[in-house]
Amino acid sequence: MSSDNERSEDPGRGAPEQLALIRETVRQAKVPRAKPRTWRGAALAKELPVARVLVNKGALHLDQYFDYAVPEELDADAQPGVRVRVRFGAGARHVRGGRREGGGLIDGFLVERLAESDYTGALAALAYVVSPEPVLGPELLTLARAVADRYAGSLADVLQLAVPPRNGRAESKPSPAPLPPPPAPSAGSWERYAQGPAFLRALADGGAPRAVWTALPGPHWPEEIARAMAATLASGRGALVVVPDGRAAGRVDAALTGLLGKGQHALLTADSGPEKRYREWLAVRRGSVRAVVGTRAAMFAPVTDLGLVAVWDDGDSSHSDDHAPFPHVREVLELRAAHGRCAFLLGGTSCTVEAAQLVESGWALPLRADREQLRVAAPLVRTVGDGELARDGAARAARLPSLAWQTVRDGLRSGPVLIQVPRRGYAPRLACERCREPARCRHCAGPLEAPDQRDLDCAWCGRPETAWHCVACGSGRLRARIVGARRTAEELGRAFPAVPVRTSGRDHVLDSVPEAPALVVSTPGAEPVAEGGYAAALLLDGWAMVGRPDLRAGEEALRRWTAAASLVRGQPEGGTVVIVAEPTLRPVQALVRWDPVGHARRELAERAELGFPPVSRMAAVTGSPDALAAFLTTAELPPETEVLGPVPVPGAEPGRPRRSGDAPPGESWERALLRVPPGSGAALAAALKAAQAARLSRGSGEQVRIRVDPPEIG
Repeated sequence: MSSDNERSEDPGRGAPEQLALIRETVRQAKVPRAKPRTWRGAALAKELPVARVLVNKGALHLDQYFDYAVPEELDADAQPGVRVRVRFGAGARHVRGGRREGGGLIDGFLVERLAESDYTGALAALAYVVSPEPVLGPELLTLARAVADRYAGSLADVLQLAVPPRNGRAESKPSPAPLPPPPAPSAGSWERYAQGPAFLRALADGGAPRAVWTALPGPHWPEEIARAMAATLASGRGALVVVPDGRAAGRVDAALTGLLGKGQHALLTADSGPEKRYREWLAVRRGSVRAVVGTRAAMFAPVTDLGLVAVWDDGDSSHSDDHAPFPHVREVLELRAAHGRCAFLLGGTSCTVEAAQLVESGWALPLRADREQLRVAAPLVRTVGDGELARDGAARAARLPSLAWQTVRDGLRSGPVLIQVPRRGYAPRLACERCREPARCRHCAGPLEAPDQRDLDCAWCGRPETAWHCVACGSGRLRARIVGARRTAEELGRAFPAVPVRTSGRDHVLDSVPEAPALVVSTPGAEPVAEGGYAAALLLDGWAMVGRPDLRAGEEALRRWTAAASLVRGQPEGGTVVIVAEPTLRPVQALVRWDPVGHARRELAERAELGFPPVSRMAAVTGSPDALAAFLTTAELPPETEVLGPVPVPGAEPGRPRRSGDAPPGESWERALLRVPPGSGAALAAALKAAQAARLSRGSGEQVRIRVDPPEIG
């Protein structure tokens, strides 16, 4: 019907009606939207009329449960684990009709239903149930509480990391039916390890072995992780693997899909997008899939009947969360293995000091290959020290020595060549110019630094050092060196004009490169995988890697080098690695022998002697000088606590994004390190949490930032 046929025969009669309709529409638009009901006078649920709720308030003084009344209309949906909305912040005097009213709406989780509350006053009612989907189960709640207590944080903050944001579209779709368990896989490349087949059999038989796995170099580790997961699934249990980044997750995802087919596992990474990631997470929570491969946030994945937790490359900084309370994947998975009595696998081509401590304490057993297998898989490693550089005419004219040039030429005949250059912005630790021994404080053994290029100060306790001499050789001269990647790429491009030069770094990371000859210049951690492996690799400016101002600089340098060298073909295939660093440095010697475990053991022994983590427990407290001093004065720390510092916190460098530990622009912050002996870590965390909660409840001005087990302590 046309609009002309709808018109009235009398135009004047329709106009007043249209005007009245317009006025009514405007009047309704100005009416404010109604707030959620307070259920005043509404009947309560006949059974279990009290809901215990965790409100989404990360403040430590509110780290507790609050009781709310359950209206009868919400009885069916208000089940433990669902998301709810409640009114929070109303005073006890705002009571009408037996219900507390007022306050702002806030999200929360319904933890449990009770017959009665231990609170004697009037209860506010649940405003509404956001979704009837139970997303917070008892196991996840227990784990989140343990993580919050370990890191002196709040339960609400941990759940912010553990439970992804809701997506209504993903939630409305059903998850697929679970597939039957797959058959137990063959050992495959696990045969290269003496205890590898036995480890897989234990998983397939329902056992709970704990292992620290030093993986052989080469491309096989994703398939080996996939076989460990498949063996666990064959026992009817679930498996969880956490890797540092999306590239590693993609490799394990492809290996697991090739081994078991699609539908047996979920991939949880930030690259998936919110809807897909939440849909995958729901499939895990509902029990549709029992295997998870993911990045950091997947450490909390609610896998049904968990039988294996695994972490790859636990020394990568991506495994440490940048949001409060800053949990680490390794520690969270250790808690899950202990509480859930499931298997634990910590793997990597290198070995962290924390991994060595797990073996040393007997909590986990080593899983390594013998030297014969290592000789087949590892490339040949050669070194170029300062002595060779001084005698090398090519090195004086350019930054690359003759051995490096020759290695590049030989490698380009059969495939791509990798060149690893330290990231720009590394602030090198000072060391002896003659023997490269790190310069440390005589009082606390902290690293020495020269902020003004003249005076030496300790980065831990702040004491000045006016008469430093090397404890190893007696020299009084120091050195520091910083180099970047762009100059290297330009030099190589001029030296090999017919060969393509590819770069991989923070701004643009390559996933893979073809087998054709090419020069690949990469910063540490961004090395792409080469099809068939690299023919050779150069590890440049090794001293700058070892010279970072951090306790674990040597360990981190060795981890970066082994990760890059593992992408090179084995020595029988002609693979060669040249590292430009002083051969006497301990990490360099460990790389030449390919002995990261021995290096980690020696580091652990030294830290035990000096009282450094992980033998001791540490916490970093950062804030303005006044706030930090007030906090340290009022906190009831364990009597055995040793306070190091405070020392100034450097601000963000111009042109670089501010990191989580940097002082805000224009402000001066200080940091104190609190150290306790083994066995006192829980008491220290509890004391720090109580002191922070007390300051928050009193409104005592500026707050301080607490980080238990800081990844970098100088």
